Amino acid sequence: MTKNDVFRRLRYALNLDTKAVVEIFRLAELKMGQSDITALVKKEEDEGYVECSDAVLEAFLDGLISYKRGKREGEPEKGKEETLLTNNDILKKIRIALALKEEEMLALFKLAHFPVSKSELSAVFRAKGQENYKQCGDQMLRNFLKGLTAKYREGTL
Repeated sequence: MTKNDVFRRLRYALNLDTKAVVEIFRLAELKMGQSDITALVKKEEDEGYVECSDAVLEAFLDGLISYKRGKREGEPEKGKEETLLTNNDILKKIRIALALKEEEMLALFKLAHFPVSKSELSAVFRAKGQENYKQCGDQMLRNFLKGLTAKYREGTL
């Protein structure tokens, strides 16, 4: 999945309008205007399409955490080093932002007709390099976002 797909699907699933997205980026201390956001949600073949970088998606996810859960007081300032954002990182940040418990996440996968076991799910959240660590594939992330859409947009659950 491209970072643009993740951004587009998450924005749709959570029913976030442009004003809310601008606020989310502001909370992550990244200035993004309406035209910037419009460029990110366009399809690759559309004129004006801008590729979403790891840094932009990470800022959006960090801002989403602050938007949904509130900004933590005394939070240490992170260094702005460029990191590769993996599907595992994306899933973890969404989980934190929405305060999802294991059972709720499993239910979201089930809504997408993509059953995941408890052990599979916990393996995705393990630290890279641990014995039972599992990489989150595009299919798993896509189906999680599909489950989110079913819950938040279609009122299932």
